[in-house]
Amino acid sequence: MFSEEDYDGFAFIQEVTCNMNDKAGIPNSWILLDSQSTVDVFMNKKQLENFCDVKKPLSLHCNAGIATMNKVEDLPGYDTVWIYEDGIANILSLNNVKKKFHVTYDSTACDCFEVHKADSTKCVFKPSKKGLFY
Repeated sequence: MFSEEDYDGFAFIQEVTCNMNDKAGIPNSWILLDSQSTVDVFMNKKQLENFCDVKKPLSLHCNAGIATMNKVEDLPGYDTVWIYEDGIANILSLNNVKKKFHVTYDSTACDCFEVHKADSTKCVFKPSKKGLFY
């Protein structure tokens, strides 16, 4: 389970309330930066805006099987993400993020990923005690 010291930030959004997601013990307000994901997928619609159905659904292949999605929304300050409300986390693909922003990682000084935005601000993804960068 995550403790309060695990949660000390957020990324790409203005306001966060931290509630525990009962599916995986990951707070549903966390945004994970995932180096193995190829798509951006969110389960928590409270962080998003501008809901839209899409004509061509996405079939997401994962360890649990195949999940089909046909809805997208905008993550303020980022881009459009897929919606999968039955998911266990809000995930940004590191590969997609680095296409939009400069990303740095320092395993010694801060052990974090820093996403450098055009307005000179940065979003920091630190590891939780279980190793998830949020």
